Amino acid sequence: MKQVSLGCIAFVCLVAAILPSCKLMPKEEPKKEAVRKDTVFMAGPDWFYQSNIYEVNVRQYTPEGTFKAFAASLPRLKQMGVDILWFMPVTPISKTDRKGTLGSYYAVADYQAVNPEFGTMADFKALVQEAHNSGFKVIIDWVANHTGADHPWLIRHPDFYNRDSTGKALFAFDWSDTRVLNYNNQEMRDSMIAAMKYWVREADIDGYRCDIAGEVPTDFWKECIRQLRQDKRLFMLAEGEKAALHAAGFDASYLWDMFHTMKKVAAGERTALSFDTVLRRQDSAFPKGAVRLYFTSNHDENSWNKSDFGTFPGLKHAPFAVLTQTMQASLPLIYSGQEEPVLRAISFFEKDNMGFKQYGRASFYKTLLDLRKRNPALATDAAFKRVSVGDDKALYAYVREKGAGKVLVILNLSNKEQVVTIKDQSLVGQPTNLFLGSKEPFTLNHSFNIEPWGYIVCEY
Repeated sequence: MKQVSLGCIAFVCLVAAILPSCKLMPKEEPKKEAVRKDTVFMAGPDWFYQSNIYEVNVRQYTPEGTFKAFAASLPRLKQMGVDILWFMPVTPISKTDRKGTLGSYYAVADYQAVNPEFGTMADFKALVQEAHNSGFKVIIDWVANHTGADHPWLIRHPDFYNRDSTGKALFAFDWSDTRVLNYNNQEMRDSMIAAMKYWVREADIDGYRCDIAGEVPTDFWKECIRQLRQDKRLFMLAEGEKAALHAAGFDASYLWDMFHTMKKVAAGERTALSFDTVLRRQDSAFPKGAVRLYFTSNHDENSWNKSDFGTFPGLKHAPFAVLTQTMQASLPLIYSGQEEPVLRAISFFEKDNMGFKQYGRASFYKTLLDLRKRNPALATDAAFKRVSVGDDKALYAYVREKGAGKVLVILNLSNKEQVVTIKDQSLVGQPTNLFLGSKEPFTLNHSFNIEPWGYIVCEY
C-alpha cells in the first residue's frame, strides 16, 4: 500500500518502439508467548515453485471495472502463461475521509464483504470458480495493519485501535482515510484471523498477499498462518522485506532491495556488479532459499511514481524484465497492463481504464512464463551460479540449473555494445536461444557482440 503524493520499449527484433509501500514507523510488538510443543506449522503449497503472479487492478482493468467484466480476460491470461491471479483488495472502501472520488482499496470498510463497485459476493465467488476451472490459483490482497476510517470496529470495538492521549484513533503519514489497529488486543487478533478464514471458507481462495506485512507483529502472522493452514495449504505473500516473515510462515516476500538497485543500474548510477552486492546482503539476512518477489512494476510503483516503461524506458525494459523472471529464488510478478503495455501511471482514487487494445508485450512475457513452467532450472529452489562473460560492470550473466534443466542468461546492462566471450567450460554446447529459436555454437573462447541493453536466454 502506498498513498503518498503522486510524484517505450524499442525492440530491434520486434520492429516497434513500445514501452514495459509505504512503511509505518516501527512499533513495539506485544510480548511473545512461548510456542506450545504440540504446535504444528504446516508448510505452504508447492504449486508456486515454478509459477508466476499477475496483479489484477479490477477497477481499472475494464471500462466496467467489475468482476464479471474481468472474467472475459481469463482465456487471454491463461494463453499468456499466467498462473496466480492476485486481486487488489476486493472489500468495500470507507467513505469517511475518503481520498478522491472512489477512495483507496486499502481503506477497508468491512473485512467480510465485497466492494459494490466491483459486483457482489456471488460475482466474486463465480469468478474464483471460473479461474479455478481454467487452472488459475487466486489470492487476494489483505490489509491487516489498519482499517478504513469508518470501519464498524471503530464504534463496536474502540479498543481495537491505537489512539492518542485524547482517545482519537491514529493514522500514519498521509493515510488519513485509515485507522491503525492495536495488536496488543487479543480479541482484535482473533477477529482478524476469523475474517481471513471467512474468505477461504466462502470464496475458496488460495492465499493472501498481505499489505505492509512487516508492520504487523510477526508473532501474529505466525499464529494466523498456522490457523489458516489447518483448513487449507494457503500461499502467503508478504509485502515486506523482513527475514522473520519467512520464519512466521510466509512463502515469499518482496525484494525491494533488488528493485531499487535495478532502477539505479538503469539510470547509470550503479553497475551490474551491484546485483551481487544485493544478493550477498540478502543471503546474509534471509533464510537459505527464501523466495522473493521480483518485479519491474506493481500498483504502488505505477500509481505513485511512474509505469515500469517510465522507470526502465526504451531498450532498457526488456533485460530487467528477463532478470525478474529468471533470477535466484525468484517469484516473478507482472502488473496489470504491462502486457499492453500501458505507458502511464494509472490513477489510484479515480476511474482510469487501462485501455487494453494490442497486447503488444504478451508474446514477450509468454515466452518467459512458458520457459519457467517447463524448465525446472527456473524453479525457486534451482541452483544459481554467476558466470563472467566479459566486462562484469556491464554484463550480468548467470546459470540456473536443476536436474536435467539448465538455463543461461546474459544481460547487457549498459548503453554500449559489449563483447561476450564464453570463458566457462560449463557454458560450452549448443543451447537454444529462447527468443531467436536458433542454436548457439558456444565453444570455449567463442566471442560475439551483444547490443546495448540486449538480453540472451539460452536453454540447454
